[in-house]
Amino acid sequence: MTDTTPADRLRAALAHSDASARLQAALAAGTRPDDSYIAELVARCAVEPDFFVRDMLTWALTRHDATRTVAELLPEVASEVPQARSQALHTLSKIGDPAAFAVITPVVLRDRHPEVARAAWRTASGLVPDDAHESLADELATQFGRGDHDTQRSLSRAFAAIGYRAEAAVERAAASPYDVVSAHARATAIVMDDPDTEFAEAVVEARRVVAQRALPEED
Repeated sequence: MTDTTPADRLRAALAHSDASARLQAALAAGTRPDDSYIAELVARCAVEPDFFVRDMLTWALTRHDATRTVAELLPEVASEVPQARSQALHTLSKIGDPAAFAVITPVVLRDRHPEVARAAWRTASGLVPDDAHESLADELATQFGRGDHDTQRSLSRAFAAIGYRAEAAVERAAASPYDVVSAHARATAIVMDDPDTEFAEAVVEARRVVAQRALPEED
């Protein structure tokens, strides 16, 4: 019988047809960390179809040596596989290593896949260094008006996470002649001013203001 390594056994377990078995394998890998597991866990992130298993994979990775794990994750941000990119960004946000900010380029922030872009916005806003808040806000402002409700809410949350140093970028976007951009920026400003406000409510108010500016002025 051919001997196998712990990493080989983990790889086989993570490829099991039953999601519950894969979940248990990821849980075990996080409970008893081993440096040889890192590459297997990262590789599985790119192809795992089950949300809960992916979440456990991320948890397992956070249980391993941060330096080794981050080094394995960073190249995934440039992967050709969208899920690999989004899951790597998500895991990097959980680890919280500032080194990850350097790989979140404008190309990554503008990724055409919404789930990747959302993960990039969340991660970048959480890891941004002190001297890059304004430049990140300026870059994120190019995404105002993009996507569906969930995508727009994610962007607004990223601005809220950046805080007051993002206000100038939001104000400029709020003055945009494009209604969808202006409304999204105005909704973001409302959320930034009062974090307890539901995004859906902020959108309704912002759209009302934008609609009013198109009305003719009364004599």
